[in-house]
Amino acid sequence: MAQLGSYQHQYKYIKLDRRDGILQVTLHCNGGPAEWSFAEPGGLHDELGDAFYKIGRDTDNRVVILTGTGDSFMAKYGPGWANPAGATAHDWDRIRREGRDLLMNLLDIEAPIIGAANGPAFLHAELLTMSDIVIASETASFADKAHATAGVVPADGVHVWWPMLLGMNRARHFLLTGQEISAAEGLALGFVAEVVAPERLLPRAWEVATGLAAKPSLMLRYTRVAFTQQIKRRMLDDLGYGLMLEGVAIRDRS
Repeated sequence: MAQLGSYQHQYKYIKLDRRDGILQVTLHCNGGPAEWSFAEPGGLHDELGDAFYKIGRDTDNRVVILTGTGDSFMAKYGPGWANPAGATAHDWDRIRREGRDLLMNLLDIEAPIIGAANGPAFLHAELLTMSDIVIASETASFADKAHATAGVVPADGVHVWWPMLLGMNRARHFLLTGQEISAAEGLALGFVAEVVAPERLLPRAWEVATGLAAKPSLMLRYTRVAFTQQIKRRMLDDLGYGLMLEGVAIRDRS
């Protein structure tokens, strides 16, 4: 089993802080808003899967809060390939493995997760919305601008998750058009639990986490297991196939 001291300071783009069994996972890029990076090993795409694995192996993590830095959760890319179509088969094999680890290791965390959306989540908003409880700042919004709007097949797990969350037709429109869903609309649709003022976001997330952390350990762990079982089953069926489709199709980009 992992212990916090063995992985807390291991990551360049992930800050980990724990108090009273509550682990806050804060994504960042040089202390500012996180930027999505997958072109080389060691980017956020790589780090998150590894971090989720170790967080899930540490039973002292009773509740997890996932959030971003500054005024956005993740809305920009970091350094990447000028021509992704030129990536080799080995490049895409690495991305496939990282993409699988990213979602499956997140789902394997046996602790309730609170997603604290601090601002626009335009790249991999599923990381937040797959949380058991989503609390959003009034400034937050959700979209998938990583795939179809950029000429990439939306099949790295978003094709599984968003139809589960929004329904099949709304999700297909959402994924194909890059439509933005505000925090208020997310609340109306049911995938956001609470909308708060920006300055109240983390205090409120910690209030909820503190209430959860007071519950019995096995109740917390097994509730999370029960909640994620159906999602894992769907991901096991379709995630790997989707990642391969994405990798093959991107070579057709001009």
